Amino acid sequence: MASRLFNKIMLGLALGAMVAPISPALAQRPPQKDPVKPIKIDPIKHAQTINYAVDPDISHDPDNVLLLDLSNGGRVAIRLMPEWAPHHVERIKTLTKEGFYNGVIFHRVIDGFMAQTGDPTGTGQGGSKLPDLNAEFNDIPHLRGTVSMARTDEPNSANSQFFIVFYPRFALDHKYTNFGRVIAGMDIVDAIVRGEPPKNPTKIVQASLASENKAPPPPPAPAAPATFTADMLSNSKSN
Repeated sequence: MASRLFNKIMLGLALGAMVAPISPALAQRPPQKDPVKPIKIDPIKHAQTINYAVDPDISHDPDNVLLLDLSNGGRVAIRLMPEWAPHHVERIKTLTKEGFYNGVIFHRVIDGFMAQTGDPTGTGQGGSKLPDLNAEFNDIPHLRGTVSMARTDEPNSANSQFFIVFYPRFALDHKYTNFGRVIAGMDIVDAIVRGEPPKNPTKIVQASLASENKAPPPPPAPAAPATFTADMLSNSKSN
């Protein structure tokens, strides 16, 4: 038993060493007033009851399914998990219902790591007018498709920005609040344009909850071909 526990510990250390702790933290911002009060959690009871799995069926509990319609033409479905981080999930849902994320770009996208969004200024230094959140770090690992909250170097500074992980990043565990996971459209996430910031960033055209039953917005109309009037043709001949 002791040797098996030792092997698990050594494996965990090895995985942590393999993952570079690249931080998706925001640039420093002045702390906001009246932070949300932390939730008291019994660690033993929490470890016994926490649900590590996510329901992949979009039709189940649609009020906890976040839909992101992106400018690359696809829709991403994210299962929000109040059991993991109730205050963070509530914040995402509140901002989504207000239309806060509509038109916001993915301003920091690192290949092999993550895509970060949620800043209306597109600089990585902005957020919503709501108070910053107290951390709700949990035991859920940062797997491919994990959706987690960005923050500054101060743990209790998450506000509106979040990131989606391309590949497992276990070095982020217990340091960033993991509040959901992609359940459909991960190929759309993979297609998000890279850059810090990207030259032609992918944006969230529409964010909604599945319970709102919002249809994806129509794709942008193709640019109309140039037309020439008789006057334009005569002027070009005279020149």
